[in-house]
Amino acid sequence: MHIFKCAAVAALLLFSHMAEARLQIFACEPEWAALAEELGGSQVVSFSATSAMQDPHHIEARPALISRLRRADLVVCTGAGLEAGWLPMLQRRANNMRTAPGSQGYFEASAFVELREKPARLDRADGDVHAQGNPHIQLDPHNIATVAQALAERLAQLDSDNAEIYSERADNFLQRWMEAVHGWEERGASLKGMQVVVDHAGWVYLEEWLGLKRIATLEPKPGIPPSSGHLAKVLAAVQAQPAAAVLYAAYQDKRSAQWLAARAAIEPVKLPYTVGGSAQARDLFALFDQTLDLLLEVQQ
Repeated sequence: MHIFKCAAVAALLLFSHMAEARLQIFACEPEWAALAEELGGSQVVSFSATSAMQDPHHIEARPALISRLRRADLVVCTGAGLEAGWLPMLQRRANNMRTAPGSQGYFEASAFVELREKPARLDRADGDVHAQGNPHIQLDPHNIATVAQALAERLAQLDSDNAEIYSERADNFLQRWMEAVHGWEERGASLKGMQVVVDHAGWVYLEEWLGLKRIATLEPKPGIPPSSGHLAKVLAAVQAQPAAAVLYAAYQDKRSAQWLAARAAIEPVKLPYTVGGSAQARDLFALFDQTLDLLLEVQQ
């Protein structure tokens, strides 16, 4: 019996050592955790600080997150100010110099894509405006491909012994991904020009990719809940220029979208927005599959 106990302890220690030997990745959002897993496979342990049911602008700096960040080898975040309300506090408390901004262990996805909607001025009166541009880059699959290439290179730099594995996995992922993008673009061609209302100005990259036309936003300013007066103005705009749907993310309060949908006779469409935003959107491929499915249903 003593021998079996010793063997069990030894196996547990070995498993623990193997887990620690893998790159520990702290992702700020689910899409980057999913991408890291695609690129790293068994060489990485990926953790997302937020879920699809949370507003990525605002989360609590819980002790569990501090502990995770303290152990991380690589932080992968969107950047462009998206996490400015909580990540700096986590970083100060975790005090992990391996993943400090500017280090090799700190990666901002937004640094590798062209950001849209850069503000002409910065004024808090304009709401939650991001100085560098709109950070919600994950809903253009071409952005995912660009970030994947850069992230695979960073993984190889941090873990040079397995650089060939990261390179091979990146090539495999990008081949499958671009084939999927071609299919999505063929399926979504009929969506071009479809007029939509959005809850939050977080859909610009999806809009540009598919050619959707945003005619109104439920939030009067980014991050500011709509008043009854503003909703009345949006309703008047939709009555003058009919929209097909009002789009909102899985984490957003649905009441404003449903209020408008009921009065304007348009479809309220809850999109997953990121990995985990629905039971179907379990990975990056399924995220785009379902997003297209839901948008195309509006046309039926």
